[in-house]
Amino acid sequence: MSHKLVALSSAVDHIKDGMTIMIGGFMGVGTPEAIIDQIVARGIKNLTVIANDNAMPGVGIGKLITNRLVTKTIATHIGLNPETGQQMIAKELEVELIPQGTLAERIRAAGAGIGGFLTPTGVGTEVADGKQIIVLDEIAYLLELPLKADVAIIRGSVVDMQGNIQYHGTTRNFNPIMATAADIVIVEAETLVEVGEMDANHIVTPGLFIDYIVRGGE
Repeated sequence: MSHKLVALSSAVDHIKDGMTIMIGGFMGVGTPEAIIDQIVARGIKNLTVIANDNAMPGVGIGKLITNRLVTKTIATHIGLNPETGQQMIAKELEVELIPQGTLAERIRAAGAGIGGFLTPTGVGTEVADGKQIIVLDEIAYLLELPLKADVAIIRGSVVDMQGNIQYHGTTRNFNPIMATAADIVIVEAETLVEVGEMDANHIVTPGLFIDYIVRGGE
């Protein structure tokens, strides 16, 4: 199964203008920096980015924002990246803010093949605009739908040649669920090992979800 290991340039060939991409990380922690740098170098544009946040200028997703490669961002907050706010105010960037738990569950629903879920979060706010409200036992819930991407780019702390992944500490964040919710999944490996070198009990993301592996720092 070593064919999953490809050159960084070959992996990024699968990311095209206008695609929707999920990017793992939390304020840049656990974000696949080498893949993002390659996207910037190629000028792949008109992207819709699904992520927890937009990091900071010069860090992770912030590089895509600064280089104006993103036309829409779906995230839980943007406060650490003033460039996102400036582009939003100038109507150069569409921003859809989603409660963090709702974002995680929408991604998980897509990966699990669930048609949607009910949550009281956002009822009576702008989050509810355009969404179906369902009342059960006199409690109002929003029907939230699955969120899927064309490509997910994630980062793994230790990855074997089949794509099995371990994560260190908070680098885990959104990476495991995003690995389940895209047509193509590319993992950037901090450390690459042979099959069998990892304790199977510590594998978080099974390799069956991974299409391509790249070495971090290429």
